[in-house]
Amino acid sequence: MARQGNENEHENERPDPVIRDNRKVDPVTGQARHSDAGDPQAPHPEHEDMRPVDEPHDADDALAQAEQILKEAAAEQEGPSAVEAELRNDLLRLQAEYVNYRKRVDRDRAVAGEVAVFGVLNSLLPVVDDLDAARAHGDLTDGPFAAIAAKLEAVLTSQGLQRIDQTGVEFDPNIHEALIQQPAEGISVDTVQQVLRVGYKTESRLLRAAQVIVAVPQG
Repeated sequence: MARQGNENEHENERPDPVIRDNRKVDPVTGQARHSDAGDPQAPHPEHEDMRPVDEPHDADDALAQAEQILKEAAAEQEGPSAVEAELRNDLLRLQAEYVNYRKRVDRDRAVAGEVAVFGVLNSLLPVVDDLDAARAHGDLTDGPFAAIAAKLEAVLTSQGLQRIDQTGVEFDPNIHEALIQQPAEGISVDTVQQVLRVGYKTESRLLRAAQVIVAVPQG
Protein backbone atom coordinates (compact mmCIF):
# COMPACT_ATOMS: atom_id res chain seq x y z
CA MET A 1 0.00 0.00 0.00
CA ALA A 2 2.87 2.34 0.73
CA ARG A 3 4.38 1.60 -2.67
CA GLN A 4 1.11 2.29 -4.42
CA GLY A 5 0.79 5.55 -2.56
CA ASN A 6 4.30 6.57 -3.61
CA GLU A 7 3.49 5.81 -7.24
CA ASN A 8 0.38 7.98 -7.03
CA GLU A 9 2.42 10.77 -5.54
CA HIS A 10 4.99 10.52 -8.38
CA GLU A 11 2.22 10.54 -10.96
CA ASN A 12 0.77 13.67 -9.40
CA GLU A 13 4.19 15.33 -9.51
CA ARG A 14 4.66 14.70 -13.26
CA PRO A 15 4.49 18.00 -15.30
CA ASP A 16 1.78 18.44 -17.89
CA PRO A 17 2.91 17.60 -21.43
CA VAL A 18 3.93 20.63 -23.52
CA ILE A 19 3.17 20.61 -27.26
CA ARG A 20 5.61 22.60 -29.34
CA ASP A 21 4.74 23.87 -32.82
CA ASN A 22 7.88 23.43 -34.92
CA ARG A 23 6.29 24.25 -38.29
CA LYS A 24 8.35 26.67 -40.38
CA VAL A 25 5.26 28.57 -41.65
CA ASP A 26 2.82 30.16 -39.26
CA PRO A 27 -0.69 28.85 -40.27
CA VAL A 28 -2.40 32.02 -38.99
CA THR A 29 -0.26 34.78 -40.53
CA GLY A 30 1.20 32.75 -43.39
CA GLN A 31 4.68 34.14 -42.60
CA ALA A 32 7.86 32.09 -42.22
CA ARG A 33 9.19 31.45 -38.75
CA HIS A 34 12.85 32.01 -37.90
CA SER A 35 14.40 29.45 -35.53
CA ASP A 36 17.24 30.17 -33.15
CA ALA A 37 20.52 29.78 -35.08
CA GLY A 38 22.35 28.40 -32.03
CA ASP A 39 19.71 25.90 -30.97
CA PRO A 40 17.33 24.69 -33.70
CA GLN A 41 15.17 23.04 -31.03
CA ALA A 42 14.95 26.23 -28.95
CA PRO A 43 11.29 26.92 -28.17
CA HIS A 44 9.60 30.07 -29.34
CA PRO A 45 8.04 31.81 -26.35
CA GLU A 46 5.07 32.97 -28.31
CA HIS A 47 4.20 29.39 -29.34
CA GLU A 48 5.20 27.34 -26.30
CA ASP A 49 1.68 26.72 -25.06
CA MET A 50 -0.04 26.26 -28.40
CA ARG A 51 -2.77 23.72 -28.59
CA PRO A 52 -2.86 20.99 -31.26
CA VAL A 53 -3.64 22.40 -34.68
CA ASP A 54 -6.38 21.14 -36.92
CA GLU A 55 -4.42 20.78 -40.20
CA PRO A 56 -7.38 20.29 -42.61
CA HIS A 57 -9.24 23.26 -41.14
CA ASP A 58 -6.20 25.55 -41.44
CA ALA A 59 -5.64 24.40 -45.05
CA ASP A 60 -9.20 25.38 -45.96
CA ASP A 61 -8.72 28.79 -44.32
CA ALA A 62 -5.49 29.37 -46.23
CA LEU A 63 -7.17 28.41 -49.50
CA ALA A 64 -10.06 30.78 -48.77
CA GLN A 65 -7.61 33.58 -47.97
CA ALA A 66 -5.73 32.95 -51.22
CA GLU A 67 -8.97 33.03 -53.23
CA GLN A 68 -9.96 36.28 -51.52
CA ILE A 69 -6.58 37.82 -52.35
CA LEU A 70 -6.95 36.78 -56.01
CA LYS A 71 -10.44 38.27 -56.17
CA GLU A 72 -9.23 41.55 -54.69
CA ALA A 73 -6.32 41.65 -57.14
CA ALA A 74 -8.69 41.04 -60.04
CA ALA A 75 -10.99 43.77 -58.76
CA GLU A 76 -8.05 46.15 -58.54
CA GLN A 77 -7.12 45.31 -62.15
CA GLU A 78 -10.69 45.73 -63.40
CA GLY A 79 -11.27 48.96 -61.48
CA PRO A 80 -8.97 51.20 -63.57
CA SER A 81 -10.30 49.62 -66.79
CA ALA A 82 -13.89 50.45 -65.87
CA VAL A 83 -12.93 53.98 -64.87
CA GLU A 84 -10.91 54.40 -68.05
CA ALA A 85 -13.87 53.24 -70.18
CA GLU A 86 -16.19 55.65 -68.40
CA LEU A 87 -13.75 58.53 -68.87
CA ARG A 88 -13.37 57.64 -72.55
CA ASN A 89 -17.13 57.67 -73.03
CA ASP A 90 -17.37 61.02 -71.26
CA LEU A 91 -14.61 62.40 -73.49
CA LEU A 92 -16.31 61.18 -76.67
CA ARG A 93 -19.63 62.63 -75.55
CA LEU A 94 -17.96 65.93 -74.69
CA GLN A 95 -16.19 66.00 -78.04
CA ALA A 96 -19.47 65.38 -79.89
CA GLU A 97 -21.15 68.16 -77.92
CA TYR A 98 -18.25 70.50 -78.75
CA VAL A 99 -18.44 69.67 -82.48
CA ASN A 100 -22.18 70.32 -82.49
CA TYR A 101 -21.60 73.55 -80.59
CA ARG A 102 -19.01 74.70 -83.13
CA LYS A 103 -21.35 73.92 -86.02
CA ARG A 104 -24.19 75.77 -84.34
CA VAL A 105 -21.97 78.77 -83.61
CA ASP A 106 -20.68 78.88 -87.20
CA ARG A 107 -24.21 78.62 -88.54
CA ASP A 108 -25.49 81.35 -86.24
CA ARG A 109 -22.53 83.56 -87.12
CA ALA A 110 -23.19 83.11 -90.84
CA VAL A 111 -26.89 83.89 -90.39
CA ALA A 112 -26.09 86.95 -88.26
CA GLY A 113 -23.65 88.22 -90.88
CA GLU A 114 -26.18 87.69 -93.63
CA VAL A 115 -28.87 89.53 -91.68
CA ALA A 116 -26.47 92.42 -91.06
CA VAL A 117 -25.58 92.71 -94.74
CA PHE A 118 -29.25 92.44 -95.67
CA GLY A 119 -30.11 95.30 -93.31
CA VAL A 120 -27.38 97.56 -94.71
CA LEU A 121 -28.30 96.84 -98.32
CA ASN A 122 -31.97 97.36 -97.63
CA SER A 123 -31.29 100.71 -95.96
CA LEU A 124 -29.27 101.87 -99.00
CA LEU A 125 -31.93 101.04 -101.60
CA PRO A 126 -33.42 104.59 -101.50
CA VAL A 127 -29.92 105.96 -102.17
CA VAL A 128 -29.55 103.62 -105.14
CA ASP A 129 -32.95 104.75 -106.43
CA ASP A 130 -31.77 108.35 -106.27
CA LEU A 131 -28.63 107.44 -108.17
CA ASP A 132 -30.74 105.78 -110.86
CA ALA A 133 -32.97 108.85 -111.11
CA ALA A 134 -29.97 111.19 -111.35
CA ARG A 135 -28.41 109.01 -114.03
CA ALA A 136 -31.68 108.97 -115.97
CA HIS A 137 -31.70 112.78 -115.92
CA GLY A 138 -28.08 112.97 -117.05
CA ASP A 139 -26.69 114.27 -113.77
CA LEU A 140 -24.18 111.44 -113.34
CA THR A 141 -22.58 111.37 -116.76
CA ASP A 142 -19.32 112.93 -115.60
CA GLY A 143 -17.59 114.57 -112.64
CA PRO A 144 -16.78 113.57 -109.06
CA PHE A 145 -20.37 112.59 -108.18
CA ALA A 146 -20.39 110.10 -111.03
CA ALA A 147 -17.19 108.54 -109.68
CA ILE A 148 -18.62 108.36 -106.15
CA ALA A 149 -21.81 106.75 -107.46
CA ALA A 150 -19.80 104.19 -109.42
CA LYS A 151 -17.72 103.29 -106.35
CA LEU A 152 -20.82 102.95 -104.18
CA GLU A 153 -22.52 100.68 -106.68
CA ALA A 154 -19.35 98.58 -106.96
CA VAL A 155 -19.27 98.12 -103.17
CA LEU A 156 -22.93 97.11 -103.10
CA THR A 157 -22.36 94.64 -105.92
CA SER A 158 -19.42 93.12 -104.05
CA GLN A 159 -21.75 92.54 -101.08
CA GLY A 160 -24.08 90.49 -103.26
CA LEU A 161 -26.61 93.12 -104.36
CA GLN A 162 -28.26 92.15 -107.67
CA ARG A 163 -30.61 94.23 -109.76
CA ILE A 164 -33.93 92.89 -111.04
CA ASP A 165 -34.52 95.03 -114.13
CA GLN A 166 -34.61 92.64 -117.09
CA THR A 167 -37.42 92.93 -119.64
CA GLY A 168 -38.57 90.27 -122.06
CA VAL A 169 -38.18 87.54 -119.42
CA GLU A 170 -40.92 85.29 -118.09
CA PHE A 171 -42.90 86.82 -115.28
CA ASP A 172 -41.87 85.34 -111.91
CA PRO A 173 -44.20 86.17 -109.01
CA ASN A 174 -41.37 85.45 -106.60
CA ILE A 175 -39.35 88.47 -107.76
CA HIS A 176 -41.86 90.50 -109.82
CA GLU A 177 -44.83 92.55 -108.74
CA ALA A 178 -47.33 92.99 -111.61
CA LEU A 179 -48.90 96.45 -111.53
CA ILE A 180 -50.43 96.32 -115.02
CA GLN A 181 -51.31 93.45 -117.36
CA GLN A 182 -51.65 94.02 -121.11
CA PRO A 183 -52.58 91.51 -123.81
CA ALA A 184 -49.83 91.04 -126.37
CA GLU A 185 -49.31 89.02 -129.53
CA GLY A 186 -46.55 86.57 -130.21
CA ILE A 187 -46.06 85.33 -126.64
CA SER A 188 -47.15 82.10 -124.98
CA VAL A 189 -46.43 82.97 -121.36
CA ASP A 190 -46.73 86.02 -119.16
CA THR A 191 -43.75 88.22 -119.98
CA VAL A 192 -42.21 91.27 -118.30
CA GLN A 193 -42.84 94.10 -120.73
CA GLN A 194 -41.60 97.10 -118.75
CA VAL A 195 -39.92 97.71 -115.38
CA LEU A 196 -41.47 100.57 -113.46
CA ARG A 197 -39.25 100.23 -110.40
CA VAL A 198 -36.08 98.17 -110.21
CA GLY A 199 -36.05 95.29 -107.77
CA TYR A 200 -33.09 94.02 -105.77
CA LYS A 201 -32.04 90.72 -104.28
CA THR A 202 -29.06 88.84 -102.92
CA GLU A 203 -28.04 85.29 -103.61
CA SER A 204 -30.37 83.97 -100.93
CA ARG A 205 -32.88 86.75 -100.21
CA LEU A 206 -35.24 89.08 -102.00
CA LEU A 207 -34.81 92.64 -100.82
CA ARG A 208 -37.48 94.20 -103.02
CA ALA A 209 -39.62 92.87 -105.82
CA ALA A 210 -39.48 94.66 -109.17
CA GLN A 211 -42.67 96.48 -110.09
CA VAL A 212 -43.44 95.65 -113.72
CA ILE A 213 -45.96 95.76 -116.54
CA VAL A 214 -46.78 92.25 -117.70
CA ALA A 215 -47.73 91.23 -121.23
CA VAL A 216 -50.12 88.30 -121.26
CA PRO A 217 -51.03 86.06 -124.23
CA GLN A 218 -54.18 86.98 -126.13
CA GLY A 219 -57.35 84.84 -126.04
